[in-house]
Amino acid sequence: MSRPDPAVPAGQQAPVLNIANVLTVSRLVMVPLFVIFMFQDGLWWRLAAFSVFVIAAITDRIDGELARRRNLVTDFGKIADPIADKALTGAALVVLSMLGELWWWVTIVILVREWGITALRFAVIRYGVIPASRGGKLKTVLQIVAISVYLFPLPDYLFLQAIAHAIMAVALGVTLWTGGDYIFQALKLRKQSRSASDKG
Repeated sequence: MSRPDPAVPAGQQAPVLNIANVLTVSRLVMVPLFVIFMFQDGLWWRLAAFSVFVIAAITDRIDGELARRRNLVTDFGKIADPIADKALTGAALVVLSMLGELWWWVTIVILVREWGITALRFAVIRYGVIPASRGGKLKTVLQIVAISVYLFPLPDYLFLQAIAHAIMAVALGVTLWTGGDYIFQALKLRKQSRSASDKG
């Protein structure tokens, strides 16, 4: 289990400009690079796009770990981190659908859920910040694994395609389930905030 860095006083507000947030922003910068590589012809371009996607996904794990261990969690990071995740996975899903490698309805359902929950988070931010849940983190991992399988230039075998579809189906199910959980959290947060205001 990760423990906070003792060099950082507990309870002290971490600065917005820190290594964890820099990694989050760098993940956003990698998104257009990934898209450019995806629309180039050739095996090496596809491998380059796959590599950029995987590296960007790894930074998500690193920045979260750094934020927790060094007490660098900020409200900016809580909002920017899921946005960076959605930009990366969203771009990958759209490009895969444009290339005819993933059904559009899957991409649309996931994007509506992802950006809908992001909008919901902004809508209730005056009541408080909804952090990423364990289910949300599992959803992100499953989406990244599923997208990675689609991105890697595997041989065109039916059983490999079936594996990719199966992983994506699980990711889609968890995506919808966690979406409902976030809506419940938002309503609960709003209710608690209003109850506190009424008592005040």
